[in-house]
Amino acid sequence: MSGPTKDQIRRHVRNRYRQIALLEADAGAGCRSSSGCCAPSPEISHRLGYSAEDLSGAPEGSYLGLGCGNPLAAAELRPGETVLDLGSGGGFDCFLAARRVGENGRVIGVDMTPEMIDRARANAAKGGYSNVEFRLGEIEHLPVADGSVDVILSNCVINLSPDKPQVLREAYRVLKPGGRLAIADVVLTAELPPELKNDPDAHSRCIAGALSVEDWKLALEQCGFTRIAIETKDESRAPVSDWLPGTRLEDVIVSAVIKAEKP
Repeated sequence: MSGPTKDQIRRHVRNRYRQIALLEADAGAGCRSSSGCCAPSPEISHRLGYSAEDLSGAPEGSYLGLGCGNPLAAAELRPGETVLDLGSGGGFDCFLAARRVGENGRVIGVDMTPEMIDRARANAAKGGYSNVEFRLGEIEHLPVADGSVDVILSNCVINLSPDKPQVLREAYRVLKPGGRLAIADVVLTAELPPELKNDPDAHSRCIAGALSVEDWKLALEQCGFTRIAIETKDESRAPVSDWLPGTRLEDVIVSAVIKAEKP
């Protein structure tokens, strides 16, 4: 059984997140527990690393419940830094980052879904964020200058890309020397069943595109990243079990925090 093409994966991903972006919903109601890549309740969001202050402090409608962790917890952001969020969605992580880098810092969100960009920009205007901007683009071809970013964040997005080595090459390109990655994403702990691995819908639900820890390390090393650290999060197994009930998905996929630096 052959898998989907890269274009098919991109279409499925874009269509799914377009539908989510257009939902008239407030924080946390952007997806359903069975849709995958989803933290559907404040309780689970707290378990994955967000505080009550995080959830209440960002503009209403920016938290869509699409992450699998909190990359900011590993980012160690400092005032004045420039931050880039790959797959910024409704802008939630960007708004949290903006508070940490302050008025002299800058946050850029990139998303390939026009409807998500529109939603994030509206959220930024609603919250009065002058140090945040959102750009339409694919994370495989970032609309960002070489060597201009201190920190790259991403939350359960890189697994969606059909060309992950290209994503990491682009990340390396736009980072300054000494710049760092802080990524929350899903990782494989065992082989996926073929029927999931070859299902375009499973790709768009943060399942079929997951890499193993070993493959993540190899891909980062091949791009030139150093100080690579990948920490799996066993507490993520509970929310993962809701993505496809009855499949024991939590036995083969967990979330992880992935850190690396550009020398």
